[in-house]
Amino acid sequence: MSSLISRKENYSKWYNEIVIKSELAENSGIRGCMIIKPYGFAIWEKMQSVLDKMLKQTGHENAYFPTLIPKSYLSKETNHMEGFAKECAVVTHCRLKNTPDGKEIMLDPKSRLEEELIVRPTSETIIWDSYRRWIQSYRDLPILLNQWANVVRWEMRTRLFLRTSEFLWQEGHTAHASREEAIEEAKKMLRVYTNFSENFMAVPVIQGTKSETERFSGAEETYCIEAMMQDGKALQIGTSHFLGQNFSKAFDVKFSKQFGGKEYVWATSCGVSTRLIGALIMTHSDDYGLVLPPKLAPIQVIIIPIYRNHEQLRIIEKSVTIIKKYLENHGIRTKYDYQNHKTPGWKFNEYEMKGVPLRISMGIREIEKNQVELFRRDTMEKQLCSQNEFLRLAPKLLEDIQNKLYNRALKKRNALMFHVNNYEDFKKILDNKGGFISAYWDGTIETEKKIKEETKATIRCIPLNSDTKKGYCVYSGKPSSKKVFFARSY
Repeated sequence: MSSLISRKENYSKWYNEIVIKSELAENSGIRGCMIIKPYGFAIWEKMQSVLDKMLKQTGHENAYFPTLIPKSYLSKETNHMEGFAKECAVVTHCRLKNTPDGKEIMLDPKSRLEEELIVRPTSETIIWDSYRRWIQSYRDLPILLNQWANVVRWEMRTRLFLRTSEFLWQEGHTAHASREEAIEEAKKMLRVYTNFSENFMAVPVIQGTKSETERFSGAEETYCIEAMMQDGKALQIGTSHFLGQNFSKAFDVKFSKQFGGKEYVWATSCGVSTRLIGALIMTHSDDYGLVLPPKLAPIQVIIIPIYRNHEQLRIIEKSVTIIKKYLENHGIRTKYDYQNHKTPGWKFNEYEMKGVPLRISMGIREIEKNQVELFRRDTMEKQLCSQNEFLRLAPKLLEDIQNKLYNRALKKRNALMFHVNNYEDFKKILDNKGGFISAYWDGTIETEKKIKEETKATIRCIPLNSDTKKGYCVYSGKPSSKKVFFARSY
């Protein structure tokens, strides 16, 4: 029986319990900052490995820039500064000293910095200060850089993986010779994120652009992918931004054009973070714990022996050695849990909680019959099969689990998509079911603000390639050709 509270009873508590009990992360001694434990970090490493390869296939190169950013850099792009001002952590001194009584530590007044430093909330400003030195001619373009780093945004309300004061992420920063090239780069990265989300995370997403009020600070256009969680709330998974010439103008980054004259450089940025792990949890997991798509599972197959004495264990381990070696030779991440101080039942529960896609267990009876007991985490189904049959089927089973998790998530997402024409239906659906609500919007900030104030729903995205049929705004009743997706969100 599950040791978790059920999703229906308390979804928020269920989520927190999964994070803790599956040993993904825990809160640290610093408010809003998390400790990512080895199993949670192993999932992040799998994500990082896949995304890093995808990024390099598009021409990105990895680099690293300082964590500390001079305050004056942020001040150069006013919209950018305004967007992050309330979340910035600021370094004011560089040294500590003991108090006169020697019992405490205090800031050394003599060590106050001439210029305060910001712990990076994002890296556009420090990177564009470097681009100013690196870019002189059209021959220096494009620049496609990526950085794997941590950032700090001093959040007031935090939740492990979903919203923390410090988190890990990937941030891409590119420089281009033309507007068209930069826009295509931003769209390309959206396609990369969509591919990763749907084909590796098994999380279906909607592609779109953000409204002006939801746009990244300093961007002319923000492209996004939005996913729907099991509780009917949306989660923004990734964003890609067309920055126009805002940052090149702020840092005076010009290039000599091929046929004469100078022009400011065109820019993009993009990013995904450890929030992806939160998306995995809330899309696939159940009341028994974590459910992981095989492509990102640190352990794809767990092998558990069942024995009464060490003689039986030695007999079992002969088969285990052959099975484990075969699976690993075929690229399947496999673990044999040989811990003697834990019972098989305890191990079953542990790996169910951790979402391992496939489990096989063997006792003397199974060895004598050349069998294994096979358990699928996605369906919670058990079956007996021959060892040879399991070895033959294992890759196909993992592929089947991956596909079924996506299709199951897609079915749940589609059941939470609604179209409404009036505000009363809008509010009823939002309160009773949640989900994505497709409705016409008159395009004004005032209407967007009113809906948010009255319902806590925001415009999650303006879908790409949406139809151009005209209708009437769900709130104001004014004629409109903008059909958008509203939702409450994390």
